[in-house]
Amino acid sequence: MTAPVRTLIVLLAALGLSGCISLLPKSDPAQLYRFDVDPIGEAPPAQTQVGLLKPPARFPQASAGDRILTVSGGQAAYIAAARWVAPASVLFDEAVARGFDGNPGAARLVTRGEFARADLALRLDVRAFETVYDNGPDAAPQVVVQVRAVLTRQADRSVAGERMFSQAVRAGDNRVGAIVAAYDQAVTAVVRDLVGWTNEVAGSQG
Repeated sequence: MTAPVRTLIVLLAALGLSGCISLLPKSDPAQLYRFDVDPIGEAPPAQTQVGLLKPPARFPQASAGDRILTVSGGQAAYIAAARWVAPASVLFDEAVARGFDGNPGAARLVTRGEFARADLALRLDVRAFETVYDNGPDAAPQVVVQVRAVLTRQADRSVAGERMFSQAVRAGDNRVGAIVAAYDQAVTAVVRDLVGWTNEVAGSQG
């Protein structure tokens, strides 16, 4: 890489990795980033509303914080001098909430104060949220977001639906800005698929 940057290398013992390497793009010091989701749509809301309770998503420890995780084979590192504006787990939950806010379908998120009005509970287990250098340290990496979703009925705790959502988006360049843009695309795609599937399941509960 040209214009080398200083790297912070962190051993990820929780992942069982044998060691860490520097696989970091070019970036300016002390930059903060966030990802977002595009609007779901402008369609009129569904006639029937199904209350949906969603606790915070579960995240892998290595990627839950405000550092941007990179992975290459059995080695991992964080991008130096570049962080999320808040923990990635918090930003992801906010992105999901925004996705449901613009949702024209049956499912509607309820707050914990509205617990009695929830018909379904949506539990999200984020299995992967990382920047994968699959073509070497100088090539544009691939952002991978993988989430397992389980919908349960509040009345009897039975499973109403279960599905895995996965997106892999190639960054346009080996730069932080391009990597963050890939996170935008991956998170947006996952949230759209998640909201659409939740609407289908919620609409079949009547």
